Amino acid sequence: AAMEQPVETVQRLRGVTRERFLSDVYPRRKPAVLQGLELGACTTKWTVDYLSQAEGSKEVKVHVSAVPHMDFLSKNFVYRTLPFDVFVRRAAEVKHKEYFLSEDEKYYLRSVGEDARKDIADIRKQFPILAEDVLIPEYFEKERFFSSVFRISSAGLQLWTHYDVMDNFLIQVTGKKRIVLYSPQDTLYLYLSGTKSEVLDVDNPDLEKYPLFVKAKRYECFLEAGDVLFIPALWFHNVLSEEFGVALNVFWKHLPAESYDKSDTYGNKDPTAASRAIQILDRALKTLEELPEEYRDFYARRMVLRIQEKAYRSDYG
Repeated sequence: AAMEQPVETVQRLRGVTRERFLSDVYPRRKPAVLQGLELGACTTKWTVDYLSQAEGSKEVKVHVSAVPHMDFLSKNFVYRTLPFDVFVRRAAEVKHKEYFLSEDEKYYLRSVGEDARKDIADIRKQFPILAEDVLIPEYFEKERFFSSVFRISSAGLQLWTHYDVMDNFLIQVTGKKRIVLYSPQDTLYLYLSGTKSEVLDVDNPDLEKYPLFVKAKRYECFLEAGDVLFIPALWFHNVLSEEFGVALNVFWKHLPAESYDKSDTYGNKDPTAASRAIQILDRALKTLEELPEEYRDFYARRMVLRIQEKAYRSDYG
């Protein structure tokens, strides 16, 4: 059966100033594509040749996948280390003479800090030469900056659907991407496992396994070189690289700094209050197990109603 999922095109806005972003776009908490922002020399300068010689042969750890859909839950990819210049050239070609898994394998780099467990990604530290070519739109307070993540992906590579707990700008420097997004309101239809959706193929989902997925409203946009996508915290996104491309994400802290998990280097650990609430809920559910089934069912339904009354937003459709 064809999937009848509601679709909305993400709003595209040209030449949005910082003031207009903060007064009109940001408070709506919906994704928007910002066009015509000043991003520096990177949009013209970052060819395959320039990239490969700019940062030379320093080692980078990359994801290598034999299939286009990368799946973080089943881990259908391997991590390999390559010199940066070799990696860039391989990611840019379609068929490989040298490869790890297959001649049409896909590559993906997501830059990490010096120690990925303790340090955030910061293009100024990991790729200082390339960082000089970029003007990051500072549409947030400087002290709210969290990380700047440098990304390179092969043509055809599709990342899993996931959410982050911080606001971010996805700056498409070169190449084209298609992004599919889902609102936090549609969590119930996305079959989550942690921060990731189990529905891998958002275009041809397995509806026997994921029947509710059709109810999720799909927001969609296509990014060209120089476009910047604002992705508000908690919005799910699925990224398909239509061409070899280079992008940069900037994450910033939308909540007070102390709301976030101190050990979070990727911007994807739930705020500490949310983690605590979920632990408390798990304890409450454990306690219900002391009752026979019909009582458990009765009190569980009442708990659900109470959560809805106390914590759900009233203005959701």
